[in-house]
Amino acid sequence: MNDSLALAHTNRAEIIRHRRSIHGFAETGFDLPQTSDYVFETLRTYGYEPVRLIEHGIVCTVGQGRPVMLLRADMDALPMEEESGLPFAAKNGNAHTCGHDMHTAMLLGAAKILKERETELKGTVKLVFQPAEELLIGGKAMVEAGLLENPKPDAALMFHVDTQSPVAVYIKEGTMTTGSNNYRITVSGKGAHGAMPENGVDPVYIGAQIVLGLQELVTREIEFRNGAVVTTGHFRGGSAPNIIPETALLEGTLRSWSPEIQAHLKKRVPEVAQGLARTYRGDAEVEFLSDVAAVVNEPVLTRKVRSYLEAMAGDTFEVREAEAVTASEDFAYISTRVPAVMMMLGAAIPGEDALPLHNPKVLFNEDALPIGTACLVEAAMRYLSASPDEVSAP
Repeated sequence: MNDSLALAHTNRAEIIRHRRSIHGFAETGFDLPQTSDYVFETLRTYGYEPVRLIEHGIVCTVGQGRPVMLLRADMDALPMEEESGLPFAAKNGNAHTCGHDMHTAMLLGAAKILKERETELKGTVKLVFQPAEELLIGGKAMVEAGLLENPKPDAALMFHVDTQSPVAVYIKEGTMTTGSNNYRITVSGKGAHGAMPENGVDPVYIGAQIVLGLQELVTREIEFRNGAVVTTGHFRGGSAPNIIPETALLEGTLRSWSPEIQAHLKKRVPEVAQGLARTYRGDAEVEFLSDVAAVVNEPVLTRKVRSYLEAMAGDTFEVREAEAVTASEDFAYISTRVPAVMMMLGAAIPGEDALPLHNPKVLFNEDALPIGTACLVEAAMRYLSASPDEVSAP
């Protein structure tokens, strides 16, 4: 068995322990005190000198000199109740239903192995533990804080788990995710009695028209073959059934494959929202909460990484062709600046319903953890050992 794979399996119980610990105190956004402290102290026990690039964003390095490979994991959970029934389930109103606890555990496992094999490294591995990916702004904050300097990475890798695919590694060249803009629309009206609507301006009614109107952008303004998604996932207005409130709040997300469509949607959402609000005597203020490009896997690096992983895998696991996903990833703040590869790691449990990510009952196959760990280690070590000609060859 390959050394990276053997060491990952040797550390399997420890990697799972990391995952379950982080899972149990799931935290959201930038507010990750327990999670970041856990990661920070674990890295110190492995012999690292981690630094907090931002309050709950951690970076450390192993090895020295060039080239530099960046490995990134996100740490945040989602603000939702977990219903998995697991004995280590979070009970604080948050849940790791997107699998970021898996990502963090795998990178901690990789950190341990890389430190033990530091004398074999022919360059530097930069390990990044990032907050606020679910808000699609954590990567931006870390890049603005200097993530891509001191040392500057030559390449970057990440995994995202997928609970609807069998355990395997999935990789592809080119576009891997959609671009995204999360938005907030505040509708202003005029409060009144619910039985006397003529005396007020109903922001809930206006908000409903905006929710419907935004769908016209997809069905009537974007070519069918290109596609896009406009989803309003949060709508709040009013406090009682017989009161027309002063304001209503809508929050949602735009997803698209091309920069041109993304720009069109960003232009048209305010126009539609404000136009409909004024039609019904109200007003609407539109704020974009995030602005993330599509993740595009650099072709040469992708082919090299795939060859490294296929050579390691042998008959122990499969390396398969991935499909692009309609979700978005703020890894794009890295991948638009550095040659990068986003890979998927299948984590479906045989015999269980393959529930999607973000489902409160979703389950993850922990057998995937040592495979993902080994892939991070092997890809980094092989990349650092490759000659410049090998890395750049088509």
